[in-house]
Amino acid sequence: MQIISQSLAVLPADERAALHVAVRSGGHLQFAGAANIQNGITFDLRGLSGIEVSSDRSTVSVGVGATWGDVYAQLDPMGLMVAGGRAAQVGVGGLTVGGGVSYFSPRYGWTCDSVVSFEVVLANGTVVEANENHNSDLLWALRGGSNNFGIVTRIDLKVFEQGLIWGGSVYNDVSTIQQQLQSLVNFTTADDYDEYASLIVSFGYAAGQGSAIVNSIEYTKPVENPPVFQPFTQIPQLASTLRITSVANITAEQGSFSPNGLRQLTATTTYAADVRILQTTYDLWNSSIQTIQNVTGLVWSISLEPLPPIIYARAAASNALGLSNTTEALVIVELTATWSSEEDDQVMDSTARSYIASLESTAKDLGVYHPFQYLNYAGSWQDPIVSYGSDSVERLKAVSHEWDPTGFFQTNVPGGFKLPK
Repeated sequence: MQIISQSLAVLPADERAALHVAVRSGGHLQFAGAANIQNGITFDLRGLSGIEVSSDRSTVSVGVGATWGDVYAQLDPMGLMVAGGRAAQVGVGGLTVGGGVSYFSPRYGWTCDSVVSFEVVLANGTVVEANENHNSDLLWALRGGSNNFGIVTRIDLKVFEQGLIWGGSVYNDVSTIQQQLQSLVNFTTADDYDEYASLIVSFGYAAGQGSAIVNSIEYTKPVENPPVFQPFTQIPQLASTLRITSVANITAEQGSFSPNGLRQLTATTTYAADVRILQTTYDLWNSSIQTIQNVTGLVWSISLEPLPPIIYARAAASNALGLSNTTEALVIVELTATWSSEEDDQVMDSTARSYIASLESTAKDLGVYHPFQYLNYAGSWQDPIVSYGSDSVERLKAVSHEWDPTGFFQTNVPGGFKLPK
């Protein structure tokens, strides 16, 4: 942290204006330029990976270069947990300032809602704390506002007592899709939503292997096959890894679906939990495979993630995500693709854009479209901060003007998603 602070503090004004910077913490956004830069300086924060639980076991201080797997490996043996990411190799910093969805979100909200304090290096090298007692406007902005205000170097998060959980991956044939989608709607819109239940319904195509449905099912109690998941578990299965285990073990499995070393993209949209648009999501995905099925090493998948009010409404006024006036049960759609060769980049990008555009057009026609774009899943061509709505955007701009009056993190740190002009 001191090196970062000193590096920014000693820069003369003329050199600062010409300097281009990228910030990389544990790793989350996957597109080129998000956390690296040509002809500039990258602050690589992976060395800031310390993890320290407070003496009263109420908070954990985490360096932003740590991964969630690192955090869980330390907390699990202590019988403690935090509402962090669901894939072990994902970095703490990026996920948190982008919002963050957790297995524990139905109980504790977004990951950013669990932040007690951020340590932040400002553009002039000053180090500040952002919490409810000091600089609370900056705390609010960093809960979803990403890298637009300073370099976050440490995050203090609330912890809670937690033991083993039940979960894993369930594989089904695509012929079960209608049962899956109706069960997903019922799960997401339930009036008595089970706050211990977490679900991702995915369907994917892998070159040389074909298509399948994979459900990531987690129940954050050591209870096998609870009633909330029985509509899914009673569907005929191809395979299952469901078991009682640790959070560290489950997140390592979830992370195994995203190997390193491949070309990749993501994109996102959001809509109300409605079986018509869910069926369209599947149909458009299935028909899109024909366009890209000859791409070498292709994996082309859609993940459907419930976003009921029990998650987003817990602290909606305390974060920048702009959902404080939303009341309906939503579904976040994540399009994910990996492939092997640079020569296929253009067709993959154009197919992804076309897919999202077609899906959003149908959602609007059906009256179920929601403008929210989850920043951590957004494509490089999307604009998630605008999706937070005008009130949130104007407040984010005001915070930026206060804490970064020269606009360094808007103009000199081009990576990621910037505030609108």
